Formats: sequence, structure tokens, C-alpha cells
Amino acid sequence: MIRPIAIEVALFFAPFAIYAAYLWFTKTPVFDQQHWPIRVLSTLAITALALTAGAFILMVHFSGAPVGSDYVPAHMEDGKFVPGRLGP
Repeated sequence: MIRPIAIEVALFFAPFAIYAAYLWFTKTPVFDQQHWPIRVLSTLAITALALTAGAFILMVHFSGAPVGSDYVPAHMEDGKFVPGRLGP
């Protein structure tokens, strides 16, 4: 569960980190407030939300079990533990 959350958080902060790296490489003061105007911040925030939403939709769409599969819960079989699984 940690990995999907970490991916979403990383995708959200990626545009801000890329812009900060751009400022750093161009020898501009990264922590100077005049280089982070509201227009830039809002553009970065919209981009971050779009990346996060797109990744979430792709993760939901392409992960999980195939359509029509049933969950077989964990059970005991001949005295042995059989873990739960998704199967036909």
C-alpha cells in the first residue's frame, strides 16, 4: 500500500521539483519569492493534480484481477493453510 501512495506523492511534487531544478541550473535564487509568482504556482499545481489524477486512473484501470474472476478466501485444506487468491 505504501508504493502506490509514494508514487502519487512523487508525481504530485515532481513539477515543483523540476521547476526548482530549472531555477537552480539557471543560477536564479530558488528560494526568492519573486521567482514563485501565483501564476507559476497555479500552473505547477494544476500540472501536479493532472499527473496525480492520470496516474491514479491508470493504476486503477491496469491493476487488479481480470474481469470475471472470483476471490477464493484463505482456507485450510487437508490440514494445510491455502492462501487466498483470485481465480476463475
